[in-house]
Parts: sequence; C-alpha cells; structure tokens
Amino acid sequence: MSGVLYVVGTPIGNLGDITARQLEILESVAVIAAEDTRVTRKLLTHFDIHTPLVSYHEHSTQSVLDGLIARLVQGESIAVVTDAGMPCISDPGAKLVLQAQAENLAIQVVPGPSAVISALAVSGQDTTRFCFEGFLSVNKKQRNAHLAALKHETRTMIFYEAPHKLINTLKDMAAVFGGARSLSLCRELTKLHEEVVKTTFAHALAHYESIPPRGEFVLVVAGASAPEADEKMTAETALSLVRARVAQGARAADACREIAAETGISKRELYRKLMDESEA
Repeated sequence: MSGVLYVVGTPIGNLGDITARQLEILESVAVIAAEDTRVTRKLLTHFDIHTPLVSYHEHSTQSVLDGLIARLVQGESIAVVTDAGMPCISDPGAKLVLQAQAENLAIQVVPGPSAVISALAVSGQDTTRFCFEGFLSVNKKQRNAHLAALKHETRTMIFYEAPHKLINTLKDMAAVFGGARSLSLCRELTKLHEEVVKTTFAHALAHYESIPPRGEFVLVVAGASAPEADEKMTAETALSLVRARVAQGARAADACREIAAETGISKRELYRKLMDESEA
C-alpha cells in the first residue's frame, strides 16, 4: 500500500498559529519535504519534533522529485511544507502534487495560514471576487505584459513582493493602474510589526521613497471601476493580452486565437502585429 502525501500549512509568522493536526502529521510521517530545511528545522525544534527533512525547492532536480514519489509508492508517507503558509501556492510543492496525482497516489491537505487570504481579510478591499497574481517577474518585459493584461481586471488583485523591489513595483503598477487606484499594503502579517495600510499608489510611493520599506509585503489592489472595465477594447489592448500569455509560455498562434475569441479583435490582425514586433 502506498503512503500519503500530506500538504501541510505552517505558521506565516506566529508559531502560536500551529494546529494540533499539523503537529501530529509532521511528527508521524517518514520524511518532510521542505523548501528550506533550515527554516523548517527551527519550527520542528521549537515543538520537539525530530522527523527527517529532505530539501525540496524550485531548483530541485527531477531526480529529487522522482525520489520522493518512489518513497510514497513504497509505502512511506511524506509531508510537504513551505517556509511559511500553505505549500503549493506560488511554490514548487505544486509539482510534487501534480506528479503524485499522475501516479494515483493518496494526497491529503492539512490546512493552515495563508498570506493571500489573511491579507485579503484585513485589507479593507472588496473581498467578493479576487484573483491571486503571485510575484511579478523580474524580467521587465514580462512584468509589464503581466500588469498590462490586468489593466481592466475588475476583481481585487493580490500580489506578493519583497521589500527591496517594492518601490519599483509600485511605480510599474501606478503607471498601469493610475496613482489614484486604491491598494492595501499588508506587511509582516502575524508578526510583531504587522501593519496594514489602505492608501493609493501615489501616497504609497511618496511614503516609501522617503522611508525605505522593510519586511515582506502582500499588496491587495482594488479592481478597475465599471467605467474602466467597460472601456472599448482596442487592438493595442488586445495585443497586450496576447503578449502577456506569450510571456507566460503560450504559443503565439494559440494566444492570438484565445484573445481574438475573448475580445472580438481579428486573430490575423493580432498575429500580424505580434510578428511585426518580433521582427522590429
């Protein structure tokens, strides 16, 4: 009989947020696949848990992934964790779950804190409909394409950002969404210096250009208002959506066909413009 892959959430800052079930699973499995074994070891030590750790992160080779799957097939149960919060959300744990599913192995979730949901809950922004956009690419072209594709998004948008990149990210977002767009900056959630500030891009930039940002941030950005969302779709706007999908790995022809179906802009026109850009 094969083992069980447990997807285990861990505290995002306050160790008091650990649950009895999380502790039970972390202590009972054969091994814990951890994003950073040093971080997870501190958590385990605090709760006097001595389960072996295996390093599993975004740069791990396929052989590491295959080794974990092999252990599950042989009957060992494994817990996958990230440094903080729920694994598999903007996290390599997703690949492990995908391969375990392909092998028809048992998978169970042991839920815990999530920075995405925690930030949304205290942001003061609309929580009715939202989308999680993760980290923006460090590649400027891909980052701009990603943001351009969200210009008319009416749902509340949630992003992760590191302090050393915050100012440039705010500038790029302000250029697309406008300086008056509302956002909430959620910093160091559940930690000693937790802070949630609802403001605008213009005010946020003015603040952090004078006071260097510190701590990990979750940005909760208000969606576009109805007039913005109803703005007539132009060929250039549709092309920006095509660029975003290509930047995310889609084939040019597929991206043009999908956006043409969504916007009504000619697929041939979009493909021609995209090819003209690549040849320029």
